[in-house]
Amino acid sequence: MSQDPGVELTNPAVNGDAELAFEGALRPQSLEEFVGQQKVRGQLQLLLTAAAMQQRTPDHILLAGPPGLGKTTLAMIIAYEGNRPLRMSSGPAIQHAGDLAAVLSSLVPGEVLFIDEIHRMARSAEEMLYLAMEDFRIDIMVGKGAGATSVPLELAPFTLVGATTRSGMLPNPLRDRFGFTAHLEFYADAELELVLVRAAALLGLDIERAAIAEIAGRCRGTPRIANRLLRRVRDYALVHGGEADLTAVHAALELYDVDEIGLDRLDREVMNIVLTRFAGGPVGLNTLAVSVGEEPETIESVVEPFLVRIGFLTRTPRGRVATPAAWRHFGLNNPQAALTLDVL
Repeated sequence: MSQDPGVELTNPAVNGDAELAFEGALRPQSLEEFVGQQKVRGQLQLLLTAAAMQQRTPDHILLAGPPGLGKTTLAMIIAYEGNRPLRMSSGPAIQHAGDLAAVLSSLVPGEVLFIDEIHRMARSAEEMLYLAMEDFRIDIMVGKGAGATSVPLELAPFTLVGATTRSGMLPNPLRDRFGFTAHLEFYADAELELVLVRAAALLGLDIERAAIAEIAGRCRGTPRIANRLLRRVRDYALVHGGEADLTAVHAALELYDVDEIGLDRLDREVMNIVLTRFAGGPVGLNTLAVSVGEEPETIESVVEPFLVRIGFLTRTPRGRVATPAAWRHFGLNNPQAALTLDVL
């Protein structure tokens, strides 16, 4: 990117109405515009280029990784790069085989079908998807009881793009039918700075390089969080009549309970439960979820990946356990370490 993060970031085309379309505008339109995930971008480019050269639909693609890393954006890019229509759905919305049959039978040739949270589809729909992905055909049951018959229905060739935060929950027969699985990784701070520079330009926001670097270091390696924190800093500077500088970043993120390493209220609550109520663990997932008033899936897919990544939490067969780094960060004494010293 040629734009220097240290210079003024303005966009004369930005006006009051542009904020309404801000979320959509942030999404890059092509793999070339997409920041980060260099390996995945190269893999997708090869897959899509080969399909275009052979004038066929691209293989089915599974996008796996934590929330907020760009899975939906990549699905849109896959359709855009191939100049193909895009149909979007989600796993929780497909709870019966009939729901999936209605979607599949209405696809046009070459269409890209994106299913978010594909691991949450009903099992009957998953089984129907096996045949659809492999042979572009589904079997429709007509009638009931002993007189029921199976009628094959041919489908237009399509590309399925599935997104999941928990690829391990997908049954092997479904996972094996994807021609390519992309594993998205957390972003480096330098990549997040590029994301923030682009977002600030779209917002028409003047922001210091030091402020951008500070936000990048607090957004847990996730572009979605980076864009959200940038808007909160923008709001703080606007309301208080100041500049979007380092002071505004510190004040805004303190107001919204985001600390210097990116821990938010829920992260700290989870760690506080593990450290104080359960003396560092082990503590089971369900017990932990009930203790903080959240769903187990939220803890497992949103909170834990970051805490494990920064070395504050480990997963063991008996439950979650806090690490010495977590005890030090929260300024607490580890009673288990003290007990070990007493024994020695």
